Amino acid sequence: MGMTLRLTDEESDQLAELAAAEGRSHQEVVRSALAERWAARRRQEQELQDVVQRVLPRYRGLLDKLGPA
Repeated sequence: MGMTLRLTDEESDQLAELAAAEGRSHQEVVRSALAERWAARRRQEQELQDVVQRVLPRYRGLLDKLGPA
């Protein structure tokens, strides 16, 4: 699926500079940035899930006493 990406002149210059420095196309740089951001989000979600799984049992009794929100 195609899309149009509207950038400011400064953003466009930065993208061109990055692409040239890495020897990649503008499209490849943008797709790579998206993949990195997506992976970071997934890592954050997993970290949160790990904390919840570790902490929730400690407070289960209190939460049960408080009842549903």
